[in-house]
Amino acid sequence: MEIPTKAKTRESKNIFAIASTAEDRRIMSSRQCTQEGVRAGAKAAAVACIASAIPTLIAVRKVPWAKANINYTGQALIISAASIAAYFITADKTILECARKNSHYERSA
Repeated sequence: MEIPTKAKTRESKNIFAIASTAEDRRIMSSRQCTQEGVRAGAKAAAVACIASAIPTLIAVRKVPWAKANINYTGQALIISAASIAAYFITADKTILECARKNSHYERSA
């Protein structure tokens, strides 16, 4: 019984593939959709950070319960959770909307 020196995988085959122009367009549109999603997510995260930081910081200084029970770590968690959620929700919605807009389904006869 022989020990194989090289496992046969797809990577070991020398296949030259040339991408079609339609494939190039799809790749470029997916990159553009991703960039739009990141941009929109970052904007939403910034707005959510401001919108959650102001009431949190005011409540910690003015409301007796919050002053006694929410420390610096709790404040940071409240603010960052809102920002992270806004980023991912907005980025996901934007990417899906862009992908839906860019998808072209041709009916075959």
